[in-house]
Amino acid sequence: MPLFMPNEGLEIEMDIGLGKTGAAAAGDIVKDSSTATFAKDVLEASRKVPVLVDFWAPWCGPCKQLTPIIEKVVRSYGGKVKLVKVNVDENPAIAGQLRVQSIPTVYAFRDGRPLDGFMGAQPESAVKAFVDRLLGDEAGDDVGAALDAAEKALDAGDLQGAAEIFAAVLQEDAQNVVALAGLAKCYLKSGDVARAEQTISLVPPDKREAAPVASVRAALELARTAAKAGDIGKLQAKVQAEPGDHQARLDYAMALAANGKKTEALDQLLEIVRRDRKWNEEAARKQLVQLFDAWGPKDPATLEGRRRLSSILFS
Repeated sequence: MPLFMPNEGLEIEMDIGLGKTGAAAAGDIVKDSSTATFAKDVLEASRKVPVLVDFWAPWCGPCKQLTPIIEKVVRSYGGKVKLVKVNVDENPAIAGQLRVQSIPTVYAFRDGRPLDGFMGAQPESAVKAFVDRLLGDEAGDDVGAALDAAEKALDAGDLQGAAEIFAAVLQEDAQNVVALAGLAKCYLKSGDVARAEQTISLVPPDKREAAPVASVRAALELARTAAKAGDIGKLQAKVQAEPGDHQARLDYAMALAANGKKTEALDQLLEIVRRDRKWNEEAARKQLVQLFDAWGPKDPATLEGRRRLSSILFS
């Protein structure tokens, strides 16, 4: 069963020397450790790969059952995880620091900190599930970091770099919604609307309402509008001649948005809301919301537009 960590985020603060070395080489997947080598064997090593620490004693029957099982499981991962064994009789300070109250107890360390653990002898299937969960969490952290890097590259205009990262994530998880939406945005910003539509169509049906997907769909709709947009000059002249023609003003706003003139598009749509917010079943407000989705929640135009829209609606 999962073990409640007595002090989440616990830092090991004891006088641990590095003068001695373990019986096995530092790179061994399974090794014994002691108070003198714990910092090197566990804290330092866990900054590279997760390390399981097995607290045991020679007189402990359940320990004798668990040790060969956990050694077998750890070795089966080919170095993706390591095992360090600590004899609590010979190293009571470490066991006391980690509040080990019964044995066998196993703690998983990553980045120098204990993350999770379990107590008592476990079958091989349970030990393997524990390690899979540990490595799965690590993979999730890596994917999250990769997606953050891709989004930053996209924001900086590095479409090629962003697309390569999104594609790499999709090689590991073909249904990753954020990566699919991100890759579609790369195609869209490069002007390849067809491939953007093809990419976003790969999103599973049950995830099509996710925010990143909705944003891409709104941007695709804006791109389609751009293809149909009329001449900005003629639309502007029509609005100036007939200020009360809300449809002409909406068409003008969308032509402006399609040409990247975000602030000007906001001005026109907000003017419709100001004049007659319920016109055409609130068409102007709905169009504003679609633009906000297409531009994204962090875009300065979205933030400004939402502020101004709220000011009108709640005045």
